[in-house]
Amino acid sequence: MIPWQTENTVEEKFVPDCYRKSIIVLGCGNVLFGDDGFGPAVIEFLEKNYRIPEDVCVMDVGTGAREILFNIVLSEKRPRKVIIVDSVDIRSHHRTGEILELSIDAVPENKIDDFSMHQIPTSNLLRELSELCNVEVRIIAAQVEYIPETVSPGLSKSLTDSIPEACRLIMGYINREQAR
Repeated sequence: MIPWQTENTVEEKFVPDCYRKSIIVLGCGNVLFGDDGFGPAVIEFLEKNYRIPEDVCVMDVGTGAREILFNIVLSEKRPRKVIIVDSVDIRSHHRTGEILELSIDAVPENKIDDFSMHQIPTSNLLRELSELCNVEVRIIAAQVEYIPETVSPGLSKSLTDSIPEACRLIMGYINREQAR
């Protein structure tokens, strides 16, 4: 062994343990912009109201999902499943507060240019996780009522009312995965 080397690998030193759990749930969104804060609100509800198994990591990542996904892609040990929780605006097809399960390819184009997890590099990372790394990727989203142009914290009533449903869906995925 080289004198400055330790028994720990680079990955063990720099990749947080939570990235190595069997399931990672990432709550995406900016709590300062109304309904865009849905993902973080879901994470908070999960942590307060459910017993999260030891091999599951739930994280409020705000607008920082890309860095986490990048680290997971590069990691030697990856989760079996990544669940992304966010909000979307596809009003013409869904009612406000409706909980949707989206494929990576179904991410609305109006989300591609914002600062959410749907920017092109992040969508590519999700695709790479799914197709090249064999990580199951689930996207759970809520149809927004309104995302303001200026800072205005707080979810609309319809999205607040949708949080328990999103949590039940997430916990269903977790329980099925844990039963394997």
